[in-house]
Amino acid sequence: MDGIQAAVLSIKLPHLDEANSLRGKHATEYNQAFAGIDEVLTPFEAMYARHVYHVYAIRVQERDVVARNLQEKGVGCAVHYPVPIHLQEACRNLGYKKGSFPIAESLADQFLSLPMFPELTEEQIEYVARCVSEVVGAEALV
Repeated sequence: MDGIQAAVLSIKLPHLDEANSLRGKHATEYNQAFAGIDEVLTPFEAMYARHVYHVYAIRVQERDVVARNLQEKGVGCAVHYPVPIHLQEACRNLGYKKGSFPIAESLADQFLSLPMFPELTEEQIEYVARCVSEVVGAEALV
């Protein structure tokens, strides 16, 4: 970490709990908006843990098509962690190959991160949720 990053962190760190709380609230709003939409699987929060929602990643089929359609509607989305850990360069010496963990590989092709930051407004969350619903509900995604 350089000096500038340290300076920014020293200002942001006292607000971390509030930011995590806001992201959790936004995640709840997304979850409610996607409830009942079978084509969208939302993150799961275990009863014994507290998710900070640094990333709010949903699972959808045809992820790249959904992402492209969302971007056309002005919704920023991203693919975080597109390569399963067993296929990462750092794990090459373990000898795993494509097909070693087919579920992890399938999931890596389905996760799509939606906008998630403390300053999101309810209107923005509603717009993102509406666009996702429209895109996944379309008869033909391609």
